[in-house]
Amino acid sequence: MARKCFYSFYYNPDSWRVSKVRKIGALEGNQTVSDNDWEKITDGGDPAIKKWIADQMYGRSCTIVLIGSATAGRKWINYEINKTWDDKKGLLGIHIHNITDADGNNCVKGRNPFDDVKLDGKMGSSIVKVYDPPYTNSGDVYNHIADNIEDWVDEAIEIRNKRLAA
Repeated sequence: MARKCFYSFYYNPDSWRVSKVRKIGALEGNQTVSDNDWEKITDGGDPAIKKWIADQMYGRSCTIVLIGSATAGRKWINYEINKTWDDKKGLLGIHIHNITDADGNNCVKGRNPFDDVKLDGKMGSSIVKVYDPPYTNSGDVYNHIADNIEDWVDEAIEIRNKRLAA
């Protein structure tokens, strides 16, 4: 049975790359939202966005932050990271800069978004594992993620559970 995960990412530049990762199929992810639906959600302001995030995270055991060139430092990425941690769920990051977009282009490697948050009073990057597939070819990156994502999720959940037990 596939693990249920929430995908956190910066929509505008990375939605194409993210859709490729989501097609791996090893995990059950949150539903995508169309531009029109997202407009309706954001029209409700921060409370509506927080409710949408909470609804999407419900029943998930882990959040996977898919890291593009501009993911780090974004308000809602930070919120999703903190909410995941507060909800006692697994958390990990995967760099997706070498997965091609709709035009066949890669992007610049983004900085670690876990450098922007504190978890249990420590820098998030000292707790949460971030994976950077060691390839530049989009297909190789995809295959590396596909071959490892289930183990990465299991490890993220185990890390979180160990911290809760400590």
